[in-house]
Amino acid sequence: MKTNPLETAGPSGVLLVDKAPDMTSHDVVAIARRALDTKKIGHCGTLDPMATGLLMLVIGRATKIQDLLMSEDKEYEGTITLGVSTGTQDRQGEVLETRPVPDLSPTQIDAAFASFTGEFEQMPPMVSAIKKDGVPLYKLARKGQTIERESRPVRVTGYRVSRIALPEIDFTVNCSKGFYVRTYAHDIGERLGCGGHLSALRRTRSGRFTLERSVSVADLKSAPRERLLAKMISLAEISLMRGA
Repeated sequence: MKTNPLETAGPSGVLLVDKAPDMTSHDVVAIARRALDTKKIGHCGTLDPMATGLLMLVIGRATKIQDLLMSEDKEYEGTITLGVSTGTQDRQGEVLETRPVPDLSPTQIDAAFASFTGEFEQMPPMVSAIKKDGVPLYKLARKGQTIERESRPVRVTGYRVSRIALPEIDFTVNCSKGFYVRTYAHDIGERLGCGGHLSALRRTRSGRFTLERSVSVADLKSAPRERLLAKMISLAEISLMRGA
């Protein structure tokens, strides 16, 4: 009797994971490979180790639509800490400069955020996965090298300032693929005249996918394989969600 190749190909679909802090996106992929007993897994959009939130894992045949899923707009919640600039533009970097934070009004803060809406150019940070002659910039940065970069077009379709407790500002931003929230925080700090860095980050949406159907990393490590497979979003459902 011939075996149906679809029965032996392993699972296929998208698994949404709520990434925990202090781990890389590749760490999550490695855990998922063991949990699901399959090697064909990728992720859609790297989250820095300090960041938490939505990490989309594409499994089996879903790896073929990885680029398509990565191209969709995303939503983040974050915190800017003003007055301190770092080498990585986030709280994990070396402090480069400290400046006093003026008594900024909500109107001044909103104006700074509003200046980074619509389409504009953003300079990618040195600590990024962008490659120069095949070498990721973050590896060059670790060696103390700074490479000339070209700014890239990005888009912000909306933002909301939810808390002001200087030197901290909590915000939500909806943005395009390739957007660096670290750089956004840095640039807003510069616009406000005191510098700043990203001190917290959580991805809450990617395209039409949200955290509502995600599994925690703890569940990914301990839940039975069958339960994880049941949480996967099938290729057929993804097609319907995207209106294909």
